[in-house]
Amino acid sequence: MEENEVEPAPLLVVDSANVVGSVPDGWWRDRRGAAERLRDSLVPLAARGLPDLPGPVEVVLVVEGAARGVAALPEVRVVAAGGSGDDRIVELVREARAEHPERACLVVTADRELRTRVAALGASTTGPRSVRP
Repeated sequence: MEENEVEPAPLLVVDSANVVGSVPDGWWRDRRGAAERLRDSLVPLAARGLPDLPGPVEVVLVVEGAARGVAALPEVRVVAAGGSGDDRIVELVREARAEHPERACLVVTADRELRTRVAALGASTTGPRSVRP
């Protein structure tokens, strides 16, 4: 890192499909609306972070399928996966760690395979309950 370069905020990547699907609240009737509600609930985390990742943090919500049209907010960047949401999450972690190897990355998912994949890149993981309102 250059002398005048500022270390980026820790990265919080949220697996929208996995987190939304963790609670049987009728999300399947309106996948986009469920992803928008999740996005809105993540706004306070940008400033305060999580117990395992103190704020401020960069919050990224990865959406796929019917939720691809969800708009970003100033506090929550929304990334639409062209294919697999899991693959896009792995790409985001890989890019972040390549650019800043010491940058803390936390991925929110219950998907065991995804947890293994991002852990191999140096990211930490936590479950959906950590971000559910």
